[in-house]
Amino acid sequence: MKIDLVNVSKAYGQGDAQFWALKEATISATAGDFISIVGPSGSGKSTMLHILGCLDKPTAGDVLVDGQPVGSLSDRQMSNIRRDHIGFVFQQYFLNASMTTLQNVLLPMQLAGVSGGKAKAAKALETVGLGTKLRSYPSELSGGEQQRVAIARALANEPSIVLADEPTGSLDSKTGQNVLDMLTFLNAEQNLGVVIVTHDEAVAQKAKNRIHVLDGRIS
Repeated sequence: MKIDLVNVSKAYGQGDAQFWALKEATISATAGDFISIVGPSGSGKSTMLHILGCLDKPTAGDVLVDGQPVGSLSDRQMSNIRRDHIGFVFQQYFLNASMTTLQNVLLPMQLAGVSGGKAKAAKALETVGLGTKLRSYPSELSGGEQQRVAIARALANEPSIVLADEPTGSLDSKTGQNVLDMLTFLNAEQNLGVVIVTHDEAVAQKAKNRIHVLDGRIS
């Protein structure tokens, strides 16, 4: 799968209060890519990621999924694209404290009616090194392990691309490095596309390609 942003801009608010978070951005992401989007807080990098993931719509410009304009797709078709082809990892883990790691990874697939979800969830947890903790609860895991559960949840339905928004932002440097090493491994060994948003140049250097964003523009 390939996602293209073509001269995409995004504005919030109206009139004198209108603010352009993103201005005429053009980028592409596909399986096998490892892209970092770098910039200070408020630069527009998270907005760019959300539009790439079809979580938000641009004010102007085009978003293409495998060459097809997103605007021509129904809400159901877009939901299916997000479910089947895109994985999301955020700085906050969003794990259900009353569920085991296996249940947390399995839940989105159950809600979507995906067949074979339990086996896929177990495989994803094995991939991120948590195969022995399927029955553990979030409170029994370290911060790095909880982030790996979140990554397993993103990987479980075997997406083409994972979009990660500051995935190491709340981790210590060693744990954050371990998470980055894992994403690098998955990119190299499984051809997983990875797009990671960060304000940390050390994190950005892990990527094959870096995109710098400042004041809503690619610089």
